Amino acid sequence: MQPAPRHAFWSAKRVFVTGSNGFLGSWMIEELRALGATTIGLVRDRARPFGEPDDAAIAPDIVVHGALEDYELILRALNEHEADTVFHLAAQPIVGIAVRQPRSTFEANIRGTWHVLDACRELAGRVKRIVVASTDKAYGEAERLPYDETMPLNGRHPYDASKSCTDILAQTYHHTYRLPVCVTRAGNFFGGRDLNFNRIVPGTIRWALAGERPILRSDGSMIRDYVYVRDIVRAYLLLAERMEDPAVHGHAFNFSTEQPLSVVALVERILGLMGRSELEPVILGEASNEIPRQYLTSAKARAMLGWEPGWTLDAGLGETIAWYRRWLAEPAPRELAAQ
Repeated sequence: MQPAPRHAFWSAKRVFVTGSNGFLGSWMIEELRALGATTIGLVRDRARPFGEPDDAAIAPDIVVHGALEDYELILRALNEHEADTVFHLAAQPIVGIAVRQPRSTFEANIRGTWHVLDACRELAGRVKRIVVASTDKAYGEAERLPYDETMPLNGRHPYDASKSCTDILAQTYHHTYRLPVCVTRAGNFFGGRDLNFNRIVPGTIRWALAGERPILRSDGSMIRDYVYVRDIVRAYLLLAERMEDPAVHGHAFNFSTEQPLSVVALVERILGLMGRSELEPVILGEASNEIPRQYLTSAKARAMLGWEPGWTLDAGLGETIAWYRRWLAEPAPRELAAQ
């Protein structure tokens, strides 16, 4: 099992988190605040609170309103709030949106990344560790699986290409300017607070709670990694801690449970855990611009960081299902979910 994040390490840190009010960002803020860090969150769009018992626990200590595309804003936030650590999590992450609107995806994912990196470069050593979130999609389609970190980045569709560029930019700033950067390439992560119900996990849970058959845009055969969001947060925190050793700088790390599943198998797993196995999925077979098979090895993260997933797939899904049961039972979230 992976080591727990160290309170003694984080309690004096000032941490800038892009995408801090999003799915992954909210879990990161919650964990950092529990560890005693001062959190500085970049927020582009105001969102309704998640409706949890203590929404304040997932709100940054300092909120900076603005977009990744605004370079002067990023530089000001890092400088004036004296950030020593950066988690660059913000992105336009939805494949379908990237296909419909590639320019806005490239602006956020590519321009936004060089803005964060160049602002850190300008601050001349004030920022001690930068974790840039890439994805397994940056590898593109490959003949050999699982992906390992030595394989080329080969994104071909808009979202995949934007993350390949994100990844290369991070490595460029390390190798050219010796910026203390590491890159993460995770499988598909899931968990509570993901309000994009087009994604397979929250969508399936919502359909099952409503007694409706899940609808799959694909033919259900695509193979993916699935990893619980709290495992991803712990992985990123562990990586940042390990970056005290400069020998770690410039590396990319895969994070995966190494248990690839087809989409239809994952849906059946969720339905089984919810006691709704009779809800047979409706398979549309309409998805396009998606890679048929993707999964990762985390051997490098085990060897260099000592990382292992802390939640099994069923344990993570169980917590996720419980979160949506609570959230969808509240009147305000139900209203939001219907929009």
